[in-house]
Amino acid sequence: MRVLLISANTETVNMPVLPLGLACVAQATQSAGHEVMVVDLLGEKDPLRELEKAILELRPEVIGISVRNIDDQRMEPPVFLLEQVKSVVDHCRNYSGSPIVLGGAGYSIFPVGALNYLGADMGIQGEGEKAFVSLLERLTRNEDLSGVSGLYLLGEGLQGNVTHTKHMDDVPLPLPDPSIWPLSESVYQEIWVPFQTRRGCPLRCSYCSTGAIEGEIIRKHSIDRVVDAMSHYVSVGIDKFFFVDNTFNLPPSYAKALCKRLILSGLPISWRCILYPKNIDHELIELMAKAGCEEVSLGFESGSVEILHNMNKRFDPETVRQISTQLKDSGIHRLGFLLLGGPGETKMTVEESLLFADALELETLRVSMGIRIYPNTSLARRAVKEGIVSPDDDLLYPRYYMVKEIRDWLRDTVNRVMAERPNWIC
Repeated sequence: MRVLLISANTETVNMPVLPLGLACVAQATQSAGHEVMVVDLLGEKDPLRELEKAILELRPEVIGISVRNIDDQRMEPPVFLLEQVKSVVDHCRNYSGSPIVLGGAGYSIFPVGALNYLGADMGIQGEGEKAFVSLLERLTRNEDLSGVSGLYLLGEGLQGNVTHTKHMDDVPLPLPDPSIWPLSESVYQEIWVPFQTRRGCPLRCSYCSTGAIEGEIIRKHSIDRVVDAMSHYVSVGIDKFFFVDNTFNLPPSYAKALCKRLILSGLPISWRCILYPKNIDHELIELMAKAGCEEVSLGFESGSVEILHNMNKRFDPETVRQISTQLKDSGIHRLGFLLLGGPGETKMTVEESLLFADALELETLRVSMGIRIYPNTSLARRAVKEGIVSPDDDLLYPRYYMVKEIRDWLRDTVNRVMAERPNWIC
């Protein structure tokens, strides 16, 4: 089949992001013998015109649209990004009668609400590589679609329970092939190429949606396969990577083995990753530095023991302090995160967190006020119980948890503190 795959993300507020998930699906689809064209709308001056050209050129039999962002994750004021995606869906309707299939991280969190709002024909929740190929096979043979993993049909609901690939080596790692992974010369210079070695997270933080996207069991690519794929990127001049694994240091044994293998490979690379501030020892940090790690995202979220407990975090501020110091001593830059205004937050806990973050002397700190409420999380259940959202709210349009008694004070306090700290950002 002729398949057009579209990355509908155009949001660059936080950082430009390449469509890694779509590239994985494209690789799997091409490997299954289908003709694939990928269109990335990020950075296009006239995205709808580019979309029109691609449809007229390929005459696709199936159109897949990756939905990464639902909103910009800012409480004041929230920007609802699905309006842009809806214009993409509508434009596809204008030029093609082929079925439109949604997917991507954002869609997976809201499989029913997003499908209804966007008006596509169907969508796949969770991993798309195998499910999308299975869907194409059934469409080719005009077979019944029931049983396809994570498939939702508009107006008919879920057709097959969501399943996750047990062995990650069974799904492709996208390689720098211009036909399905459109990397330009400017990308080499400006963007850290996303690379995923693991999927799944068992930590169940109170507000996190990762479980709905990747599942709660950590599954890993073999280390030899990871390094071999990275070697392909280096061979075409790409040497900056962002390990987008939800927690690079879990499990620690895998993280250490990967770093050792990267060191032995001698690949001239630089990379970033995301750390969960627990189960990190001096050996791992030293291995990371030697393997080329330049910066970590350190999601400690709060400096209050009470608030960390409310978020279901499994570390304490002192552990964060020790890890942060070791990272600094090893020359690794630290991007920290504060989430303020959640359950139990008071003026005292906010001031405690601000003082704590200040004492870490991070290179960069991102401060968020209010916590985005995602479905099927303990934060969502608490918000319903407290009357912040109604039980029938699908939460597609952004809703935030904020302790109302401190809302105005928090905004004024954070703005005042940030004015004196240029490395703190919202």
